[in-house]
Amino acid sequence: MTEPLASEDNLAAWLRLTLIPGIGGESQRKLLAAFGLPENIFSAGRIALGEIIGNKANLLLDTNVEREVAAALHWCRKSGQRIITLADAEYPPLLLQIPNPPALLYVLGDVAILQQSVLAIVGSRNAMPQGIKIAEDFAATLAEAGFAIASGLALGIDAAAHRGALKKGTTIAVIGTGADRIYPARNQELAREIAGRGVILSEFPLGSPAMAANFPRRNRIIAGLSRGVLVVEATTRSGSLITARLAGEAGREIFAIPGSIHSPFSKGCHYLIKQGAKLVESAEDMLEELGGWQIVKESVPEAESGEDSAQSDPIAEKILLRMGHAPCALDELALSTGLTADALLPVLLSLEMEDKIAPLPGNRYQRLN
Repeated sequence: MTEPLASEDNLAAWLRLTLIPGIGGESQRKLLAAFGLPENIFSAGRIALGEIIGNKANLLLDTNVEREVAAALHWCRKSGQRIITLADAEYPPLLLQIPNPPALLYVLGDVAILQQSVLAIVGSRNAMPQGIKIAEDFAATLAEAGFAIASGLALGIDAAAHRGALKKGTTIAVIGTGADRIYPARNQELAREIAGRGVILSEFPLGSPAMAANFPRRNRIIAGLSRGVLVVEATTRSGSLITARLAGEAGREIFAIPGSIHSPFSKGCHYLIKQGAKLVESAEDMLEELGGWQIVKESVPEAESGEDSAQSDPIAEKILLRMGHAPCALDELALSTGLTADALLPVLLSLEMEDKIAPLPGNRYQRLN
């Protein structure tokens, strides 16, 4: 049986500090700054503690969380499950640099991955097919170049980023629940794959449910872990903009994918670009900006790829040209190409099977490349 990274006595003190209700991150940091390690905090007197956190000293000394501490210690004795603290060498180095790093982290998977250089990819939960493909492709290329790809295990862009990263490398899923819960349930299988080949990370106590207030806290960890953050699709109200803002405040690089001026999922990215985020059209743009990183696998020249191209079919070429890169209704496409719906549908089906386009609700289509 594998032992926790810290001794159980030391780790129990860290757990006690973080599990007492009412002693939040700000109070924890004040106490650690004043007394050092948690065992020193709990051996200090009520008066000394009160000078640092006021009446909350009563909570610290009088609240019994031993049952929760024991459960957490039991959890981290299992293979592939760890709890790391601010005092551990395994704590992610960039995360230490933010103003409010979590006192401890619950980790599922390979702790060593937290020492890799990390890039985050985030975006809309209700992503368009083109955005899904972009997130997967960028994540795969960046993972192949040596980065661990961080995201939030949400539906849409987050899940696509995790899947893409696992094709060529590894990924870090930062979650807004306890490490023993996966949200949303639809990502259970993906979470299992990440735990086996990457890392799932949480600062929340075991058993913590998904709550709206948890996700901005999760986003600060995603931003804090990463050298840079790429936003693929986002509305102006997206939580991805919170992640980008926090990353910018921490001095990290911000990247954004431009899109159609008519799409609400582009407006958040366009806002970031106006605010100074770097517009990128390829993963290579990001690697060049970050400097010092090489693409491991060179692109295969199109003539040698062996794939049939829609460009060889003049009707398909015309349809793709007229479609552009924004969602396009069938009747609009018929009008712009001069083809009837009966003539369009077989070609659209062929393009869909070749992953050149994707069908959307309302008899609409979108080009994927």
